[in-house]
Amino acid sequence: MPASGSAVSFLPCSCSLSRPLPRSVTKARLSLIPLASFLGDISLRYLASIAQLQDVHYLWRPFLRDPDDDMVLECAVASGSQYLVTHNIRDFQRIGELGVTPITPASFLALLRSSS
Repeated sequence: MPASGSAVSFLPCSCSLSRPLPRSVTKARLSLIPLASFLGDISLRYLASIAQLQDVHYLWRPFLRDPDDDMVLECAVASGSQYLVTHNIRDFQRIGELGVTPITPASFLALLRSSS
């Protein structure tokens, strides 16, 4: 279980994040790729580098309408997460039954700001 105040990232395919950056990036020729894509890639790689590995035992399936969402729920429950940050609140409404609160990114940031 993560320490209080820590973050758990759900990265279903972290292997794709471990690939080397494109040569154009390593040569600092950023004009060859869109800057937003580059920054998004860097952000995902950073999250993957600090994420905690969490064993998932698939105890709660099927639970949600979308089987792909069940993978995310499993990670949240297994890690003891208090919140599951998602834009897809509607599909995660039932997770409160398992002690996890679905929250939008904007609401989560507001919560963090108010608690600091």
